[in-house]
Amino acid sequence: MVVTFIGSSEHVFDAAYNSIKVTSELVDINKQIGVHPFIGVVDVVPFIPLKDAKMRDCIDIAKRLGKKVADELNIPVYLYGEAARNEKFKHLHNIRRGGLGHLKQAINTKDFRPDFGKPAVHPTAGAVSIGARDFLIAFNVNLDTDDLKIAKDIAKKIREKDGGLPGIRALGVPLNSKGIVQVTINVTHYQKTSLKALMDAVKKEAATKGASIINSEIIGLVPKAATFPGMKEYLMLEDFDEGKIIETYL
Repeated sequence: MVVTFIGSSEHVFDAAYNSIKVTSELVDINKQIGVHPFIGVVDVVPFIPLKDAKMRDCIDIAKRLGKKVADELNIPVYLYGEAARNEKFKHLHNIRRGGLGHLKQAINTKDFRPDFGKPAVHPTAGAVSIGARDFLIAFNVNLDTDDLKIAKDIAKKIREKDGGLPGIRALGVPLNSKGIVQVTINVTHYQKTSLKALMDAVKKEAATKGASIINSEIIGLVPKAATFPGMKEYLMLEDFDEGKIIETYL
């Protein structure tokens, strides 16, 4: 689940804290399964500057929230993004790699101690990453195949770290309930790689492997600056409406 809320610094601070508190009381991380790596019932809380807010404001909120969550809820906190204290944790995937199972083994080691809290995962809530960053678009593309290798090969081809598109992070994951696979993508710099260019690249790579796209989805909000006329049809978006578009520069 992705939840987005917008408000003043104090309002979003309170909303984030209460979300973590209530979720940690209601959900047991040990009963959760999923194909995306996660470390806690509230996995990640990013603060993003909008309107007159500055990145410095988001960093301050992230640090204050991290201390409060660790002190009052006894949940270990990792700071990431622009709020990171440890250069290794600047990138979220370095914290989540291996998921909760890896974290349970690594959290009490020198290189993986949390920024706030004890070096032990909460028994039912796990841990949480809290940070500050610019806008990110979560974009998933579903393929008409159950061959996981195809999705993984496409992800490797398009992601930046393997020589692909700038600002693109991607994984290939199975959707067992639907009998298909998915290329799950984070667009960290839509100014460098547009959604249109990204879709073109996925289509091209899928075609070379004898696969095609069923549809795609945007998880959460998308900045208006990243949209374009005919986007729903071009991207083959499922259940998309203009309520998911946010004007970030008003």
